[in-house]
Amino acid sequence: MDFIEELTWRGMIHTVMPGTDKMLAEGMATAYLGIDPTADSLHIGHLVGVMMLKHFQRSGNKPIALIGGATGMIGDPSMKSQERKLIDEPTLRHNQEAIKAQLAKFLDFDSDAPNAAELVNNYDWMKQFSFLDFIRDVGKHITVNYMMAKDSVKKRLSGESREGMSFTEFSYQLLQGYDFLHLYKEKGCRLQLGGSDQWGNMTTGTELIRRIEGKDDAFALTCPLITKADGGKFGKTESGNVWLDRARTSPYKFYQFWLNVSDADAEKYIKIFTALSREEIEALVAEQAEDPGRRPLQKRLAQEITTMVHSAADYEAAVEASQILFSNKAADALRKLDEATLLDVFDGVPTFEVSRADIEAGMRMADLLTEKAAVFPSKAEMRKLVQGGGFSINKEKVTDPQIAASPEMLLDGKYIIVQKGKKQYFLIIAR
Repeated sequence: MDFIEELTWRGMIHTVMPGTDKMLAEGMATAYLGIDPTADSLHIGHLVGVMMLKHFQRSGNKPIALIGGATGMIGDPSMKSQERKLIDEPTLRHNQEAIKAQLAKFLDFDSDAPNAAELVNNYDWMKQFSFLDFIRDVGKHITVNYMMAKDSVKKRLSGESREGMSFTEFSYQLLQGYDFLHLYKEKGCRLQLGGSDQWGNMTTGTELIRRIEGKDDAFALTCPLITKADGGKFGKTESGNVWLDRARTSPYKFYQFWLNVSDADAEKYIKIFTALSREEIEALVAEQAEDPGRRPLQKRLAQEITTMVHSAADYEAAVEASQILFSNKAADALRKLDEATLLDVFDGVPTFEVSRADIEAGMRMADLLTEKAAVFPSKAEMRKLVQGGGFSINKEKVTDPQIAASPEMLLDGKYIIVQKGKKQYFLIIAR
């Protein structure tokens, strides 16, 4: 597999340094990509870079994932208007282990293949440097004029931020440049991968290698920053980032994010975020064009990426949970949901809290849903809806208007789902 050719048809190349293709044609190459460890989980904004590493390994080359322990303590000024908060070493180490576990879903770290992936942390080599050693041995090779010419620096100094830029952040590109030099010398790494916003930092690395090692055989390749067709920011929802960690974003919500992307975005994302072949994707695009209502692109995209990040079982559970709102035979599926998924499925529906004691005492639902929770304006309306077959509790149709509440109704020990008609849901929480 030709790495550059693969990324090109997938729409994953923004800039390639001249000579990169010739270097890759020489045999197995080593490339690295830096990952910011400021959280103990990746979010889907990281996935473009992770997929670049995956395709690099698939093409027979050796990927290195670099956790920016040292640079993460400083913060990259690129695309930022404010300086970030610093994090301590114990937090960094915790974040590193969590991120490696997520990367292992995409990369082969454990085999004895010559192109097995490696994880490194730049804190491990930067912590040995004294300030004086660094500015003497590294800093003298890059001029201030060179650093000031970078867009990431220019933007911060042009008045976009009232706070300007600290020396700490100004030094970021020098530190990232040294990472490339270190990996070039220690690991034979001759290619750095990253987002297009990193181009300035990446070329500082190739410049350091040229000036210190006297070599012109280090290269950089960037992918475009991913956007949505409507101009909105990719990977952001009303509740924030879409994370790979199930504790931050449940598999159900993760699946729903991909299932609900637009047709234009689905055609772009399925190339970037899956390893499906060109032929498979072209067939899906043709199928979508023939019958857009079936949404084969979104369904396959959601299946591939949910299975890759979580598991096939999580994907199946998410599909089943997605059908609960639209099925009249979902009582069993509803009872199988874990609490987080239950709350995600019914996120945004009107919610009422009632006393658990009232439920244990067997209060009539007509009283509970009028006096304790304002689901119905009157008992007469509830009775009328029951008689018309339009009232359900936990997706089970209620036929007796005198039905009493009971602890057996409680999902996960504290929730009752009330449904009026086909689309009106209410969440009752017993406390």
